[in-house]
Amino acid sequence: MFVVVLGVPDSEGGPGVLQGASCSQSLPIDRSLGRDAYHIHILDLTNAPLIGTIGAAPFTGRLFMLKRPLVDRRKFLASSAGAMGAAFFGGGPLDALTNQIAQTQSRTWDAGQVRHLLPTVSESRILLKVSFEQALSAAPSLRIGASSFPGRMNDTGGRFWQFYVTDLDAGATHSLSLVAANGSSLCEPWTLSTFPPADARPDRFRLLFFTCAGGPEGTYTGIGQRRGNLPTAIRNRLLRRGLSFNPNAAVANGDHIYWDLHQWSGQLTGGLSARARISNFEFSGSVFGTSNETALMLAAGPQIVPVYGTDFRSTPVFFLQDDHDHWENDAAGAFPIAWFQLQLARATQQLYYPEFLPDANRPFGLPWSSSSDRGDLSESFGTIRYGSLAEVLLYDVRRTMTLGPSAVFVDSNVEEWLLARTTAPGVRHVVHAPSNPFGWSAGKWGEWYPDVLDSAAATLTTAVPKPYWQDGWLRQHDRLVDAMSGMRARTPLIVSGDLHAIGAGTMHRSGTLDIAANPVTTVLSGPVGTAPGGFPSVVRGVGSSPSSHLDLDQTVPPIEQHGFTLVDFLPDRIVLSLFRWDVNSQPIEAIDSLEPFYTTELSTR
Repeated sequence: MFVVVLGVPDSEGGPGVLQGASCSQSLPIDRSLGRDAYHIHILDLTNAPLIGTIGAAPFTGRLFMLKRPLVDRRKFLASSAGAMGAAFFGGGPLDALTNQIAQTQSRTWDAGQVRHLLPTVSESRILLKVSFEQALSAAPSLRIGASSFPGRMNDTGGRFWQFYVTDLDAGATHSLSLVAANGSSLCEPWTLSTFPPADARPDRFRLLFFTCAGGPEGTYTGIGQRRGNLPTAIRNRLLRRGLSFNPNAAVANGDHIYWDLHQWSGQLTGGLSARARISNFEFSGSVFGTSNETALMLAAGPQIVPVYGTDFRSTPVFFLQDDHDHWENDAAGAFPIAWFQLQLARATQQLYYPEFLPDANRPFGLPWSSSSDRGDLSESFGTIRYGSLAEVLLYDVRRTMTLGPSAVFVDSNVEEWLLARTTAPGVRHVVHAPSNPFGWSAGKWGEWYPDVLDSAAATLTTAVPKPYWQDGWLRQHDRLVDAMSGMRARTPLIVSGDLHAIGAGTMHRSGTLDIAANPVTTVLSGPVGTAPGGFPSVVRGVGSSPSSHLDLDQTVPPIEQHGFTLVDFLPDRIVLSLFRWDVNSQPIEAIDSLEPFYTTELSTR
């Protein structure tokens, strides 16, 4: 007997998949199962893998019919603290239910008991997020040189831990190791470097940017033959190609998961999504210490753990959240985000990827920044400072967005910080990295721009109002763009996430602002895992295009393919390198030799 989850048919109308915790057998699921396919059941295989029973109901081959759920999911998950739950969840990876492709681990580094490991750094601090194959009954430790730092448990079961270290030497390569409470090694040692101090003058800084790496497991059977999101093994392969260029750090800009809890279009607008019915969250309950915690892990874990594994152990990563990371799409009615979805977003971050470390030039009192036993952290606003060479301002536009006559995407205190750092001296390059793209519109509600889809004309227009869109968002956009263009000694650059495309362009006008004297370069960093239905031209019938609010010279019009961007900062210039992989024309092996399809230099003054 083992536990199974019956998956819903995929978004393209294909069959669902039946998967087990200790083994996996693909079985097409008939649509007539209806909502009974969305529950966790106990499967007792009495004969061959395709013949068995679910409770008292037999099935053979591809069809099995149930009149009602045999096991209520909430009651089952609530019992996971008992013997059966301990046997299942303690005996195998939590993502075994939904992930069919094995996690890709480094071939030259022994991950031991570590499932995933994601670090971030500043000049003197390190924060690690780690999950283990088995729950640990006592706190593990991180050893750096001769010092030892105890871990802090981030879940309630002992599999997710964080390590927060301060007062390290700046610009140094540190040797790290994880050890269990009994002193045994949990993985092979590795190295991680802190950033140079703010007054240092490094010759070069290389930064890897990408977006949209989340999504449930998809399938791929050959060139042009895929369903759903890219398989996690392919996403990991794309990221490993990016890492092969030895970036000093990486920015994962939004949409690390796709598990929207409500539908925001059609006749069922506002109703629970199929995925919400799978998870069956208790919206009035807390996340940790309840069945909600397990449901979150089952939904989010398979979208994050196998994508990153331990490959970024020596490359600091900065994770920005966007709309889907708050468990909803950016549709009118979904934001400002509801309390429960906000708690899911915070819990996902707490478990899987690091928050932002403090920076001397970022106010400590910005929203969603705090000091606690988990450290001095900011959940939504971050800084990458690499000596006096580069400063990257990272900001989530969803967490503090408001509606009404004074509507903004980022809180007024956050805007003040952005404007102050944009004009501050003492650093050669200042770059904005928002979670919402500058330059282009896909006609969505939660954009900076008023452009909306005219379905009849198959184009974007501003001739009709965009329902529920807030013009305060655009006014804030223009204030930020004005400040960027005002940096006469710098070349303004924005590298964005969210939009499922790779692209580049130069803004010469924004509304009534003439910024031609120092135009703003804007880049779409490239999606890693997007499903066919995620590309704007598929979901809306129209690709992304420059907003009518702008004069935008498209040097690379948005390309709906998978890829990433490398940005090299040098004292006298910035070099942009855009990479793409076409799932419809290139084999998987081509990923391993990807080179930039577009490169340009932005000279500084």
